[in-house]
Amino acid sequence: MRASDYADLHALEAHFWWFEGMRAITAAILDPVCPAGRDRAILDAGCGAGGNLSWLGRYAGTGPVVGIDLAPIALGLSRERHRKLGQASVTALPFAGETFDLVTSFDVLSQLPGPGGTDALREVHRTLRPGGVAFIRVAAYPWMRSGHDIALTVRRRYSLAELTAEVGRAGLHVVRATYANSALLPVAVIRRLILPRVGLVAPGSDVRPLPRRLRGLNRALTGVLRAEARFLGRPGARLPAGLSAICLAAREAR
Repeated sequence: MRASDYADLHALEAHFWWFEGMRAITAAILDPVCPAGRDRAILDAGCGAGGNLSWLGRYAGTGPVVGIDLAPIALGLSRERHRKLGQASVTALPFAGETFDLVTSFDVLSQLPGPGGTDALREVHRTLRPGGVAFIRVAAYPWMRSGHDIALTVRRRYSLAELTAEVGRAGLHVVRATYANSALLPVAVIRRLILPRVGLVAPGSDVRPLPRRLRGLNRALTGVLRAEARFLGRPGARLPAGLSAICLAAREAR
């Protein structure tokens, strides 16, 4: 990723519709299995510019929230808001086994080359305590590959079946799996796959500030994802399609 892409992520993580909406979806899935009132050690494996680290504190109680990333520029941005950071690869986590109660991976597996996704999930399994929970989110559908993926170094997109199979091979038990960001999938198909081909939109990342004339869309698009979050807050609810694939998994308790 370019320095400008990291800068855009850092600037937008607090209030941009995609980040706000996807945090609401994450909460809808995590809240039932990580209720308040308990201290937890949490790792964000591949924390990027660090926008989720403070937010994850809602699940930590008085426990630590730790972030690691391989990119120095990402860690530099993260340090503006968070201190418990380390430079490391998600495929070789620098922690002892059974260290964390919750490990999150937000759109990181999609950026790993070759067998990196499997290696990273095995590291998640190794560092989770028995009974610990992992929240894994990836970019969905190989056919959705576009200039957005090139700009953000997305090497692989997953079907939900591929993601759950890979999670299972790492030794984790799949608790729940669903697609997300479903209502906006048709819009993304047009924006990423069709309009660039006819020269109406420049290829590149969608994660950038909205033009001034479109700033009012931010609230509306956040509302769309919050509506999905309310639906996913129902026990057993799942969405059959979407731009993201999500797997909630656990290491078996002893």
